[in-house]
Amino acid sequence: MRFGAALAIAGAVLGVPAWGAPARVVSLNVCTDQLAHLLAAPGQLISVSALAHDPRSSAYADALADIPANGGGAEEVVLLEPDLILAGTFTTRATVEMLEGLGHEVALFPPVTSLSQVTEHMARMGALLGREDAARNLIAAFEAGLDRTPPLPDGPRTLLYYPMGSTAGRGTLADALMEAAGLTNIAAEMGLSYGTLQLEQAVLAAPDLILTPAPYARPTRATDLPGHPALRAVAPLRRIEAGAAWSCETPALLQAIADLRALAEDAR
Repeated sequence: MRFGAALAIAGAVLGVPAWGAPARVVSLNVCTDQLAHLLAAPGQLISVSALAHDPRSSAYADALADIPANGGGAEEVVLLEPDLILAGTFTTRATVEMLEGLGHEVALFPPVTSLSQVTEHMARMGALLGREDAARNLIAAFEAGLDRTPPLPDGPRTLLYYPMGSTAGRGTLADALMEAAGLTNIAAEMGLSYGTLQLEQAVLAAPDLILTPAPYARPTRATDLPGHPALRAVAPLRRIEAGAAWSCETPALLQAIADLRALAEDAR
C-alpha cells in the first residue's frame, strides 16, 4: 500500500478520548463532517456544520441531509451535550476556546495538503470515534483506488486558475491531486503556494491546459478573468464541475483525480 495504513493508524492516535468511544459527536467543520460521517457508527454523529448540507461544499451532502446542522456557536453546541467535538484549525478560535474552557473535548483537524495526510486523518478520526476497523477499511479502499488511477503519462502543463486570477501551487491539496493525475502544475513550477497570477503572467506561462472552477450561479466580475479570450487563445479551457470533491480528506478525492485525468485526455 502506498502510505502504509497500519503505520498511519499507529502514529495518529494522539488525542483519543480517554473514556473510550464517544456516543454523541458534534462536528463544526465541513471536512470533519464528511470524514466523521464515513466512519461513525449509526447515531454517533448527531450534528454537523451547515456546509455539510451544501453540495457546493460537501461531496456527501445528500448522505448528510438527515443529520441536523448547527450554526457553530458554543452555546448551541453545549446544549447538544456532546462527548466529542470535531473542528478545523480555522474554526472560530473563540468558539473552540470557550468549549475547551467548559471542559469539552475538542479535536482539531488542520486542512490536508497531501495525500499522505488524507490517510493520517482517516486513521486519527477512526481512533477518535472508536472505529479503528472502519478506518483501516476506508484507508485500504482509498489506497486501492489510487492504485487503480495511475498518473497520466506525459500529462499537460496545467494552469489552475481561480476567480480574480488566484491559483494553488506547492504544498496544497490541489497540487497533490494534479500530481496524482499526472498533470504538471504551472503554479508549482513557478514556486508559488497560494498566489495570484495576472492575465499577462498566465498567458506567458504558456499552459497546455487551463482549469477553472464552475462559474457562480450569478455572473460576477470575479469569474471573468479565467474565461478571458486571451487565455482561450493559449490553451484549451476546461471547467472543474465537482469542486466539493477537491476539498477534504475523503474518498471523493479519487473522483477528483479521475476527473483531472479525463479533462487532460479530452484536451489532447
